[in-house]
Amino acid sequence: MKKITVKKQAIEKIKSFNPWIYKNEIKKFPKDVYKGEVLSVYSPNGEFLGIGYINPLSVITIRMLSFFKKEDINKEFFIQRIKRAFKKREYLKKITNAFRVIHSEADFLPGLIVDYYNGYLSLQINTAGMENFRKEILEALIEVLEPKGIYEKSDEKSREKEGLNTEEGILYGNIPEEIIIIENDVRFIISLQKGQKTGFYLDQRKNRKIVSDYVKKGFRVLDLFSNTGGFGIYCGLKGADFIKFVDISENAVNLIVENCKLNSIKNYQVVQENVFDFLKEEVKKGEKYDIIIIDPPSFAKTKKEKEGALRGFKYLILKSLQLLSEEGFIAVFSCSHHVDMEDLKDTALSASKDRKTPVEIVEHMYQDIDHPYILNIPNSLYLKGFLFRKCII
Repeated sequence: MKKITVKKQAIEKIKSFNPWIYKNEIKKFPKDVYKGEVLSVYSPNGEFLGIGYINPLSVITIRMLSFFKKEDINKEFFIQRIKRAFKKREYLKKITNAFRVIHSEADFLPGLIVDYYNGYLSLQINTAGMENFRKEILEALIEVLEPKGIYEKSDEKSREKEGLNTEEGILYGNIPEEIIIIENDVRFIISLQKGQKTGFYLDQRKNRKIVSDYVKKGFRVLDLFSNTGGFGIYCGLKGADFIKFVDISENAVNLIVENCKLNSIKNYQVVQENVFDFLKEEVKKGEKYDIIIIDPPSFAKTKKEKEGALRGFKYLILKSLQLLSEEGFIAVFSCSHHVDMEDLKDTALSASKDRKTPVEIVEHMYQDIDHPYILNIPNSLYLKGFLFRKCII
């Protein structure tokens, strides 16, 4: 195994179990390394720090697989990591048949994401290092999880950055066009072939329940960026009188209709439209809602995009405050690491000042437990949000 030496500033990161080493933190490259090659990582004074894989094409040049321990990266390595990750999630089977099994760096398998949907797996292999172990990973997943089928839906942008082509399709067994999953007694139809990301936003499971617990009989609910209708359907099952779903995706709005039928939701409307345009018109109409959910896709995939993202959030919160009933609630979420909880709070505060209404935060919300937040890995905390309401004074 070839050796690579990192600079002094990278040593503390590795000793803190942060798995990302950037190109400018590397002191000495070995000769003729290939993308995804596994290397031993050393400090300038020769101290062994662990094992990682390298990609000279990537800004994140080394991703650590093992810390302070010399071990073979083979099928057995992946079997043990997958078993450990699965064991942490087993208790979720009491409330759902769909959960994330492997969450990349947060399960110490950087570049690998695996979701479980009622016996089927959705897989992302997003780095050259994981791509080089594709055979071992598939064999390990089949041995440990015994799935009926595995569908690959790797992230195109991530693979492009790694110098990899993107392929999508069935890797093992069979994949039905639709799979029915259950969480907290709510049922959803998902499509691994047509759905966004790996099939469903499992990370919001806990938050869907938290928000819906505030529903009272007679409530009108507005579910913005609704995807397949998760938040709104939860609210409908808790007694909301009317739900309006808004999403720009044709596939998403079609699944909303199917999911409403599946859960016997009767009084609802589905709008296929850009949310920003929709809100402008809805304010003109003078509509009012008792719960509004703002759960957009990532507005800031890079730090440079943060300012624009916050402007977007400000607009969404301002318009939602105009549509909110006197004692209504707004749930707002950011799934970008670059927009943190304080950014969201500051934006909501600015909107409340503009609307001349104080607001009260009643819940702080984060990604569910099957998307672990490892304190040593700051980027593993990515989903954050809060539920707030107008104060009456």
